[in-house]
Amino acid sequence: MGYWFPLIPTATLVKAKWVIDGTGAPAVEQGAVLVQDGRIAGVYRESPKASALPPSCESVDLPGVSLMPGLIDTHVHVCLPGNGTIPPKAINEPWGVIQALALKNASVALRAGITTLRDCGGFPSVLSSLRRAIELGYAQGPRLVLAGSPITITGGHLHHFGGEADGLDGVRIKVRRAVKWGADFVKVVGSGGGTPSTIMWQPSFSEEEMTAVVREAHRFRRKAVVHSLCAEATAYAIAARADEIEHAGFFTGPDKSWFDQDVAQAIAQSRIPVCTTISSSSFVKEAGPPDADFWRDSLQDELANAAALHRLGIPLLAGSDAGWRWSPFNAIHTELQLMNKAGLTPMECIVAATGRAAEALGLKGVTGTIKVGLSADLVAVQGRPDQDLHTMSQTVMVMKEGCYHRYDGGTSSMR
Repeated sequence: MGYWFPLIPTATLVKAKWVIDGTGAPAVEQGAVLVQDGRIAGVYRESPKASALPPSCESVDLPGVSLMPGLIDTHVHVCLPGNGTIPPKAINEPWGVIQALALKNASVALRAGITTLRDCGGFPSVLSSLRRAIELGYAQGPRLVLAGSPITITGGHLHHFGGEADGLDGVRIKVRRAVKWGADFVKVVGSGGGTPSTIMWQPSFSEEEMTAVVREAHRFRRKAVVHSLCAEATAYAIAARADEIEHAGFFTGPDKSWFDQDVAQAIAQSRIPVCTTISSSSFVKEAGPPDADFWRDSLQDELANAAALHRLGIPLLAGSDAGWRWSPFNAIHTELQLMNKAGLTPMECIVAATGRAAEALGLKGVTGTIKVGLSADLVAVQGRPDQDLHTMSQTVMVMKEGCYHRYDGGTSSMR
């Protein structure tokens, strides 16, 4: 049984069988991490002597466990239920119900070891209220990186969240409104998607509109993250110097996909990271909808695309699209297994959900690695995920900013 401990002693030494620091370096055996005042105060290759530790330091011993940085899911929608329904039906509820749903989703993610979520589109009022409640300690949830309303054409994918904009002036105004609201980044819907009546195999915005929205985001020092399910929309995003591509699909028709080597090469040359969200199709396929054959084929295409992008050296990020269709808020574990199936090593998958993800989100100096001075965002799992990613779901401890949010085992004592 797990418990939530909102406070811990001023200093805690966490000892584990293996420590994986999120940089891609090999695991350290019998390592230890000192947590003090919510931050990482020391990283040790072996347990230090008591005389070297702060007074009244608690020691927590986690045998048979790997200690890692808290996971980062770079693509979620906390305002959506992940139960198969999509907008508008999924959000046809009173605001209080959607707020409660967002709170539940955040709590599930945190207990799964995810200490940072990047929300790629939702209701600004719900998202800002959730973040404030977490900051005040009224709710449990990960650190939130928010876009608010995704910027989309009139009637475009995710338009129900209030981000419709058209024309050069229209998209610039929408960026400014996002900045006024407090968006951490700008989400641009570059093609249609799963929203009914949108066209996923052609660009939504013109190349000029795409360039205008990305430049305006950069002018206000915000990253521009582009949803794209077709090669042409991705080409527009590359030309506009977008900061990241979400999904990076290659649809050429309603049920057809054709990998575009030229566009893939252009992504590689630009060094723009890609978040592939492979697991979303996997969860739909497993749910067994009437069009299950389409989703089975989509999953195979997405695995092949991710493998090809990886071979080209394109930085891949771990993002699950949690909340969309049937994707739950612990879906990052499945996402990492599928990235491994696409050719990434287990350690490369871990980095995609820790150190590299933090850098993409602009949080390199905050979280993502086990490094002195960073926030004490830690997760402990049974076994060695750097050898078998299936162990990633066997979470025994979650710590965010030095506070326990899950602790299912181990021994503790005062030193």
